[in-house]
Amino acid sequence: MALSHPCFTGISRQHLGDLIAELVDPWTAQHEAALTQRRGPDRRRAAGAGPKPQLVFCDRVLVTLVVLRFQLPHQALAVLYGVDRSSVTRAVHEVRPLLARRGFAVPGQPQLWLRTLADMFAYASACGVQLRVDASETQVRRPRAHRPGRWAFVSGKRKQNTIKVTTCSDGQGRTLWTGAVRPGRMHDQTAAKSEGIADLLSQHPTVTVCVDEGYRGLATAFPDRVTAPSRKPPKNAPAEQVACYQQAHTQQSSRRICVEHAIAEHKQWRSLQRWLGRREYLGETTWRSLG
Repeated sequence: MALSHPCFTGISRQHLGDLIAELVDPWTAQHEAALTQRRGPDRRRAAGAGPKPQLVFCDRVLVTLVVLRFQLPHQALAVLYGVDRSSVTRAVHEVRPLLARRGFAVPGQPQLWLRTLADMFAYASACGVQLRVDASETQVRRPRAHRPGRWAFVSGKRKQNTIKVTTCSDGQGRTLWTGAVRPGRMHDQTAAKSEGIADLLSQHPTVTVCVDEGYRGLATAFPDRVTAPSRKPPKNAPAEQVACYQQAHTQQSSRRICVEHAIAEHKQWRSLQRWLGRREYLGETTWRSLG
């Protein structure tokens, strides 16, 4: 099938084969659990009887990856496969949670997966990794008029309806964790604190973090371990003080540019540039696309 080409899925064919082999057992268990809940514990027909599925499992994974990468309409993929649109929609809703539960791969350690912020801090503490933390925003559809909490999604920075996602990377720009999915109006530091980053910094005293201006409160609470840019000098400051500030700001930007590169790599997925689906599914999509 042409959709298995890396330009459609975003991963190599070898990686795709490994992914399908990894997900087939969890999907089968999930499918059997749904059947048992619907019909009861006893089979009414022999295994393999009844109508055959219109989309085999490999095709279900393919259409899910293509939807996540390009946000193609489900109807368009249904025409390509000669099935009804509901079959594609059902396949995406079945496979997407399985992909999201995989977590984030650790470079050089294929057996280790980071699924929570606590996992990432434990890994950073054990391996001596300095973390880079930053937040990015994805534009979403505007909620209906007069809906409670509608203004929570209006970003003060972008003046659009967005959802904010926090990203953590290592010094080489490799994503270690993405989460803290919050409405766009929430401050970067508030989103990270609501995920428990302050408690984890207290539990792991050897972990250091490099952040930007938006996390100055964390840098104040943990001055020896959280590095933020210095405050801008006043307008009437001496030239030596301004030059010192600019040099320190440049060095700080060079240290944390890795997480900016990681976020730029995330934006290669169309669904993370502008999300057209339901807002509650964006977190699942983010975890799957980046994991």
